[in-house]
Amino acid sequence: MRIAIRNGHIIDPKNGIDGIADLHIDGEVIVPLSDSFEPEQIIDATNRVVCPGLVDLSFNLNRSEVGDRELFAAAAAGVTTVALPPNSASVIDSQAAVELVRNRTERDGYAKTVQVGALTKNLEGIELSNMGALKRAGCVALSNGMQHITNSLIMLRTLEYAANHDITVILHSQDSWLNNNGCMHDGSVSTRLGLNGIPDSAEIAGVARDLILIRDSGVQAHFSGISSRGAIELIRSAQQNGANITADVAAHSLYLTEVDVGEFNSLFHLIPPLRSERDRDELVKSVVNGSIQAICSDHQPHNEDAKAAPFADTKPGASTVETLLPLTLRLAREHDISISEALATVTYRPANILGIEAGTLSDGAIADITIYDPTEWWQINADTLQSGGKNSPFLNWEMQGKVHHTIINGKTVYERS
Repeated sequence: MRIAIRNGHIIDPKNGIDGIADLHIDGEVIVPLSDSFEPEQIIDATNRVVCPGLVDLSFNLNRSEVGDRELFAAAAAGVTTVALPPNSASVIDSQAAVELVRNRTERDGYAKTVQVGALTKNLEGIELSNMGALKRAGCVALSNGMQHITNSLIMLRTLEYAANHDITVILHSQDSWLNNNGCMHDGSVSTRLGLNGIPDSAEIAGVARDLILIRDSGVQAHFSGISSRGAIELIRSAQQNGANITADVAAHSLYLTEVDVGEFNSLFHLIPPLRSERDRDELVKSVVNGSIQAICSDHQPHNEDAKAAPFADTKPGASTVETLLPLTLRLAREHDISISEALATVTYRPANILGIEAGTLSDGAIADITIYDPTEWWQINADTLQSGGKNSPFLNWEMQGKVHHTIINGKTVYERS
């Protein structure tokens, strides 16, 4: 289909475009503007922003609990591509598993998925997966998810093997002994509530070890879900010394802290945990100065039962894909960063980390496009959330910035009624 998007505020961070213009789509791709272009559909984007579709680096489906609405929820939130962790649907440790997950998600026809394969078989941290086969099957990166590889020699061999196959490794670095099966940040709030805490040293020690192994292996590595000041300081220092690494942060970690747990509110049971105000402020600073290259949703939808238990016994995670865009826009409003710079953290930068063609409005690029009203306010509640999981820590928050159209592969998959 030929689509003309007219009078929109085009923001394309990768190409430095920021101004009022039209955009033409022919079939699945963006084409140069032409007076002879005859559209079959016209979208009036007056007073709205037209930007590349968002790319989410960490998105869990969790269909066993919340059904199959999650990729629609992503599309309704302006997210056009999501990276599935190696245990999002089933453990992605073989070519057959890659194809199974791909076939299941492609049938939905909403947000596109890319697969992150398992570093070790069944994520057990013992035997290396067949990384070459996973890459050939289409995996864009490898990870062991939240299952930490405690044996440093195995971890080194894993990173060396990944480097030999020229594939990026995504790390959720933790020291499992220091983690000690905690359920929130180890601080004054956990002490008051009598909950087992996770000290920031667990993440700092994990990052420190992994940085040494990255140096020795030469692998391209990405640190996901960084939550502590000490960890990002180590990462920043390594980047300044030429390390081949990037990092992301979950959007909720830029706004929430351990204090929000309140009186055992399980909506704030998250892993990595919400940390101190000092940690949060450093994470925000690191996004603004570029030490953290991307923002992800870390979408983990759950049903009501998963959160209806004593805090420590509930499942960690939050339904957050629908707040990724408005929280990113809020970052620009509240800090010294432009809308274009903020959108870069959820468009072309995560695409570059994954090595995929996405996150741009260049001529000839696949037409994955988000159109949103930057001034519209809306409230987060069970009725406005499209996700099957209503476990958002932002319930009753007022958000600014509402998606009106999402176009994927040149097809309008979401249009706000």
